[in-house]
Amino acid sequence: MKGQKGFSLVELLVVIIIIGIIAAIAIPNLLSTLGAANEKAAVGTLRTIHSAQTTYLSRNGQYAADLTALNGAGLLDGLEEGGTKSGYVFTSEVGTGKYCAVATPENEDEKTFGVNTSGTLYEGEVTCSAGELSGGTVSGS
Repeated sequence: MKGQKGFSLVELLVVIIIIGIIAAIAIPNLLSTLGAANEKAAVGTLRTIHSAQTTYLSRNGQYAADLTALNGAGLLDGLEEGGTKSGYVFTSEVGTGKYCAVATPENEDEKTFGVNTSGTLYEGEVTCSAGELSGGTVSGS
């Protein structure tokens, strides 16, 4: 059998085991990094919604009824009411002289975020009703 070239079965198994170990270490880190990136993107989108609502108020004397109206006014980049972006579903509601918007994650392991008329960001069990944001705590993001 002299002259035959190639890898033995044992060598191939060792390589496969090493690749498996590296994957077992890397994949959880990748998933947690992806979750953190989605949360930062949701917070950024809520800040954009707040800026868009402020601009809409200065132009029209009232807050936009929903995200679809903000999008129609050219103040959001294609985000409609109930639209999904970066793994989050965005909704908003308007009350008398106030509004709130909430980013609800599609993945239960991620946080819910919200923003109110003052631009304060909240995280946790946040709900939005008639322009009032309730629940959650002030976000450090």
